[in-house]
Amino acid sequence: MQTISGQSVPLPTLIALIAAAVATVAIGTYGVRLARTTSDFLVASRSVGSNWNAAAISGEYLSAASFLGVAGLIAKYGADALWYPIGFTAGYVGLLLFVAAPLRRSGAYTVPDFAEFRLGSKRLRKLATGVVVLICILYLVPQLQGAGLTLNILLGVPAWVGAVVVGVIVIANVIGGGMRSITFVQAFQYWLKLTAIAVPALVLAIHFYGDDQKLGSDAPPTVTEQTTVDVTTDVVVRVSGDLLVAATGRIDGDQVAGPVRLGPGDHEISAGTSLELAAGSSVPVVAGAPATHDEWAAPGWGFGGKHPMYQVYSLIIGIFLGTMGLPHVLVRFYTNPDGRAARATSLAVVGLLAVFYLFPTLLGAFARLWVPQLLITGASDAAVLLLPGSVVSGIGGQLLAALVAAGAIAAFLATSSGLLVSVAGVLSTDVLRGRVRDFRIASLLAGIVPLLLAVAVTSIDLSRTVGLVFAVAASTLCPLLVLGIWWRGLTATGAAAGLIVGGVVAGGAALATAVGGFSESLLGGWPAALVGYPAAVSVPLAFATMVVVSKMTAAQIPADVGRLFTRLHAPEGLGMGKDRESNLNPGERPHSE
Repeated sequence: MQTISGQSVPLPTLIALIAAAVATVAIGTYGVRLARTTSDFLVASRSVGSNWNAAAISGEYLSAASFLGVAGLIAKYGADALWYPIGFTAGYVGLLLFVAAPLRRSGAYTVPDFAEFRLGSKRLRKLATGVVVLICILYLVPQLQGAGLTLNILLGVPAWVGAVVVGVIVIANVIGGGMRSITFVQAFQYWLKLTAIAVPALVLAIHFYGDDQKLGSDAPPTVTEQTTVDVTTDVVVRVSGDLLVAATGRIDGDQVAGPVRLGPGDHEISAGTSLELAAGSSVPVVAGAPATHDEWAAPGWGFGGKHPMYQVYSLIIGIFLGTMGLPHVLVRFYTNPDGRAARATSLAVVGLLAVFYLFPTLLGAFARLWVPQLLITGASDAAVLLLPGSVVSGIGGQLLAALVAAGAIAAFLATSSGLLVSVAGVLSTDVLRGRVRDFRIASLLAGIVPLLLAVAVTSIDLSRTVGLVFAVAASTLCPLLVLGIWWRGLTATGAAAGLIVGGVVAGGAALATAVGGFSESLLGGWPAALVGYPAAVSVPLAFATMVVVSKMTAAQIPADVGRLFTRLHAPEGLGMGKDRESNLNPGERPHSE
């Protein structure tokens, strides 16, 4: 009999989790020995080569949403969910073409530093600082929640324990050595994550080749053996035909204890309910998701809701442009020696990500076949964790599960480290005095806040949460950078207006969704679609606001805009620019204290 409730912890999984955490701390400690100056902590003294930096960027970019969430969304929503891995990768093409090299040539240390360099406004710098902090905190919360989910599934510990463990390790590494330390850690973690997801995917692909199950049919997903499912949150599921289950708990508002016949249509299952499905039973799916394999394989279903095509196009806009506005990604290009290296880094990242995302796609398809019970609860993020042990028996399955567990913990650690460095960098240079001591204080404070939020707020699909964060980045920092780099007419007032409008619209939607205040059942129709997928509205609105307000305040265009543009776009060999140092305490450059 199969279950997705509590279970004993296999020794290989425990060893793998401990080994991944110990390796992270050990490599980070090595980096601490090399971190001395403020520049080391903020941008690794701009000495990271393109290949090493590409691995580090890929390591921090491939978050819990990539390692766990993509496969889960593909299992649940099918073809339309493929836009997640496509968008996550394609965003770097935009970075390569429009942002990477000019941003590095600006000589800035942070995005707010670039804003002041380009538009000469300290007020705009402070506003950009607030936006960076908002994005990083919103992104950190699902990473820590994912860590809690993972350790809860693998070890049976309360969800908050996983969040705290990952949070403490990340805060310690960042406080110890900043960017210099986590560069080594993230590069190592990319290759660990690639191995951890590629090996199980290839093993299961071989298993699938010898299996008689097919995804191309009009049949609903079914369980191959008696399966017990514990529902931990209230959920509405759709049943395609008469289904007999043994249930304990509340279904459709009624208390049940024993056999229950569910007719075709939607049914509400309350938290705390336990369902037992007989071998060969069809599996109810979360309302709004494709109910049969044929529907799952066809595009156009969206992600649950009445406006699927709007959801898909809004997701594409948000993810593709959001990559150009993610602070923890952008700060990595400041670590390259020059603009040429920044471009080479972007190109290498596209290749590394393209290889990685082949495997979550495979695992998502396999999850629909072999762990379809997850479609009942909506907890599809657990698919990658549960697949190996559900398909491969004995020690082989345990070793595969252990490898996946190590990769999952690496995903949380790598991305959380990059985000914490980003927010600590802007807080230490823009709020505090810019010393190493200030960076460490900022790291501690910036780590505690999202940790508390991760425990307090409602958890939703990792990729859904991260998709909302991408929408915020696409609606704020992306237009600031694109217009700041390529349009001479941008003014500080126009940039500020666009940041506020985009941040309020997209950030409000993200916060509302994160706290669970809005849903399809509560709002219905267009309001729910706009709140859940705001990018198609918020991104054009932010760009338009920046352009219109800048036109109205054209007198504020910096007098030296021609010199600034020459610095951004002229090759480094011409010697037109130098790194900005004005925001650093002079006594901090050669020494740490």
